[in-house]
Amino acid sequence: MQKPMPVNWGELQQRLTPYLFLLPALLVLGLTVFYPAFQAFYLSFTRYEYDLTQPPQWVGFVNFRRLWADPVFWQTMGNTLVYLVGVVPILAIVPLALAILVNQKLSGIQWFRAAYYTPVVISMVVAGIAWRWLYAQNGLLNQLLKQLGITDGIPWLTSPKFA
Repeated sequence: MQKPMPVNWGELQQRLTPYLFLLPALLVLGLTVFYPAFQAFYLSFTRYEYDLTQPPQWVGFVNFRRLWADPVFWQTMGNTLVYLVGVVPILAIVPLALAILVNQKLSGIQWFRAAYYTPVVISMVVAGIAWRWLYAQNGLLNQLLKQLGITDGIPWLTSPKFA
């Protein structure tokens, strides 16, 4: 009969330490993500009152049958599919193309790089002030529209139609 291997406490501690560091994050993740997700999954198979005065009543797939028969659900699914096919690829391709362009050695590329990186460099407060100055009643955009004779000015920030 073989003797059991002696426990090397130093090695065990070294192997467990990373998991102890991860434990608080895993607890927060469990409480804020996993528990609500499982609760929502459970409640999707029940009928309950919103004020939760009655305990949830198990109904099985009834909610899903009602959902699949609802035309608003299918309209929403169609809209989501259009967004997925039409917008998501653009949100992947355009930034990649801009990143490739920024990395090229072209004449005048320094101006493009400066304009491209400016929003990253300046603070949000300064950007907000600049946009307010641009769209103000006597701002740059309205002055341009007046000079071109298009309009006397548009209340970009004060009209509910444009704001």
